[in-house]
Amino acid sequence: MRYRSMLHCVRDLEKNGHLIRIRDEVDPDLEMAEIHRRVYQARGPALFYENVRGSAFPAVSNLFGTLERSRFIFRSTLKWVRRLIEIKADPPTYLKAPWKAAGIASIALNIPPRRVPSGPVLENTTTIAGLPQIRCWPDDGGAFILLPQVYTEDPLNPGILKSNLGMYRIQMSGNHYEPDRDVGLHYQIRRDIGIHHTNAIESGVPLRVSVFVGGPPAHTFAAVMPLPEGLPEVAFAGGLAGRRFRYVLKNGFTISAEADFCITGEVNPGETLPEGPFGDHLGYYSLAHEFPVLRVDSVYHRKDAVWPFTVVGRPPQEDTAFGELIHELTGPMVPVELPGLKAINAVDAAGVHPLLLAIGSERYVPYRERQPQEILTIANALLGFGACSLAKYLLIVAGEDNPELDIHDIADFLRHLLERVDWTRDLHFQTRTTIDTLDYSGTGLNEGSKVVIAAAGAKKRDLPVELPGDLSLPGDLKNPKVALPGILAVEAPPFNSAADGASAERLTAALESVAEVQGFPLILLVDDADFSARTLNNFLWVTFTRSNPSHDIYGAGSFIENKHWGCYGPLIIDARLKPHHAPPLVEDPRITRKVDRLGDRNGPLHGIV
Repeated sequence: MRYRSMLHCVRDLEKNGHLIRIRDEVDPDLEMAEIHRRVYQARGPALFYENVRGSAFPAVSNLFGTLERSRFIFRSTLKWVRRLIEIKADPPTYLKAPWKAAGIASIALNIPPRRVPSGPVLENTTTIAGLPQIRCWPDDGGAFILLPQVYTEDPLNPGILKSNLGMYRIQMSGNHYEPDRDVGLHYQIRRDIGIHHTNAIESGVPLRVSVFVGGPPAHTFAAVMPLPEGLPEVAFAGGLAGRRFRYVLKNGFTISAEADFCITGEVNPGETLPEGPFGDHLGYYSLAHEFPVLRVDSVYHRKDAVWPFTVVGRPPQEDTAFGELIHELTGPMVPVELPGLKAINAVDAAGVHPLLLAIGSERYVPYRERQPQEILTIANALLGFGACSLAKYLLIVAGEDNPELDIHDIADFLRHLLERVDWTRDLHFQTRTTIDTLDYSGTGLNEGSKVVIAAAGAKKRDLPVELPGDLSLPGDLKNPKVALPGILAVEAPPFNSAADGASAERLTAALESVAEVQGFPLILLVDDADFSARTLNNFLWVTFTRSNPSHDIYGAGSFIENKHWGCYGPLIIDARLKPHHAPPLVEDPRITRKVDRLGDRNGPLHGIV
């Protein structure tokens, strides 16, 4: 199916049993987000909200809530887009069997954007306040646009074929924004819009911005798709939609002709306002910081406009399915872009950027016992490669040690690494560097550290899977739990202040004296050992979102030799909450009870939540 609008998609999903309608009035303040979260967690259908309080526009969410539904939405084109990427990755295979590529012609024909004189989006105008004012978490600073397509061009090199279409959050209300006049534009480090903004500031001109919402679902997906340099997102959007991206030029702005909504405006050089807080995809609030402010010019919408949105929070959430689909499409390009790299996995449950797993080749000196060499070269390349550069923990192993190792079987990957790692040799730190904008474990906004853990060679140890029967911990430590084979979570006193870091050193020293734990290569200091060890996802979330490698990694028998840090005993990660961390996300109990009632026998969500 090749959709022309969001309503076209909604009707198709409903017809095929992938969507339900909620006819009761719903409140965009917390309630709609809670409904979405509950239905997503139940792997339920897409949701069409017919009656949104305070707005004339219906809304839809959970469109991409399962990989199966995403495949259904793009069923007419997905196979051939994937085939096109495979051809780029391995041209000789398709030169030998050209009939396998026959279907890509229709994709290629729809890649060039098409300028048109007008479009449905220009039929009507509204105001920012007239849009659904969706607020997702109790301490959010206001209402946000949650599936925006933010379009910009480089003032020094304009043109749609050199444009950027990205998903950068837009705050519509709250803080110091003038109602219906200002919206916040939050973009993170290492985003192409930053280059456009920099060039506008240096040129002393406003940055013109168009924010599209809705339209063919392929346009939304294109805004999150990592694309090779030289291929604009609008071109990919046309190929995936099976329909060329149509655009209009109006008052100096580029407008997606088939979007459901479009906000146009300018970011003036040097103008910022506090944006946030916002409950973000690491599972914590990103706090209020100065970000560019977009001075709104116009708000357009088509006559049958539908407002799509999503909800982010502690993963997994709907953006997990985005990541799965991206992996399906881009997987064949990984070894082409970085020779020697076999597979990567930015771990969703750890907040994506905090933890990156990789499998590489180790072929430099095959006549000697295998140890990390080539995979260190690959690790350095990964830390300079697109969004992978935001990785805080990069764990990489040699594929030759187990050719069947699955990068997405995280527990097995960790077992493989911990069986082989040598803490005296295999830790490689970068201090005072950049990390994800949304990660508050570091020393400041975008500031923190990285560690590469590289393991290669023969198995060195068997991993304990249960507690020693005679384990006794020092008084400050309690409630030890085995989180995974070889990984012990130990409850420690609360981390009370920035000066309290020394306590982790004292706790490490105390653990050095406990012979029974020395067989665990990795020990975690946590606030709640039961929670941290209960599930794999809990372990991943706590460990990698609550630690900054340079500050929170310790080791039994640690040493520094020629500026290399290592340890002879277990590696210890202090994964307690720290005073400078952002608060974790917690639902409003009142809203939770209200949504519970929607699942009653006569409620619209009966049988789903």
